[in-house]
Amino acid sequence: MNPPPPQFLAVNGIEIAFRQRQGGGPGIVWLGGYRSDMLGTKAEWLDQWAESNGLAFLRHDYSGHGESRGEFRDGTISLWLEQSIGVFRQFTTGPQIVVGSSMGGWIALRLVEELQKIGEGGRIAGLVLIAPAPDFTSELVEPQLTNDQRRQIAERGSMEEPSEYSPEPYIYTRKLLEDGRANQVLKGVIQTDCPVHILQGMEDEDVPYRHALRLVDHLPVDDVTITLVRDGDHRLSRPQDLELLTRTVSSMVDRTTPPLSRPHIQ
Repeated sequence: MNPPPPQFLAVNGIEIAFRQRQGGGPGIVWLGGYRSDMLGTKAEWLDQWAESNGLAFLRHDYSGHGESRGEFRDGTISLWLEQSIGVFRQFTTGPQIVVGSSMGGWIALRLVEELQKIGEGGRIAGLVLIAPAPDFTSELVEPQLTNDQRRQIAERGSMEEPSEYSPEPYIYTRKLLEDGRANQVLKGVIQTDCPVHILQGMEDEDVPYRHALRLVDHLPVDDVTITLVRDGDHRLSRPQDLELLTRTVSSMVDRTTPPLSRPHIQ
């Protein structure tokens, strides 16, 4: 079954594609990863699950991703965060459970910070972070750069490398790396004021599971659970991984919803 066509929201002049499923609360908001889009396996699976359980579900593509406008190489964490905040504030009401995958986990943590600054932090009822990659530009990319890649970034402003997840290469720009440093979250205590559940594959070669454990160390105030999937890779998109995802989101719905208003979750 083909998904419905996307709708678009202009955020600072860039048309951002999104899909919204109406339903009850708490709503589910999907934040995808670097070079991924809202029609990926996990996002589609969650959309179907939300439909089955009468829950609202919202997802979008960052600029330069999927069906959104804009150039990928112009993207930064700040830009993609701004777009995520715009879509979130425009198309959600009441408490939301944010599910962030890979880079989307970083965007989710920054989303909480920015909403807290404007008095809307309470809108985030829970976080489910899949192979979260906070600070990946400075913590995972920059330390691995070869001298030749560093030279390319210095001289051309960017470098490319093949991606296992897309026919298009990964592009790392000097602007992205510099902006990543300005958005670091692994520099002190992170306080989300909501329950956090991390799903992490121990065979993940892109975001090592020790990176997720480090994130836990920076969340001393919140109620944090981490599930390590011993044979799981970065995608966590096998049938058993998808079942784990919906069990986790279902549990988060139960934890964050008063019993009398709790939806009947399948």
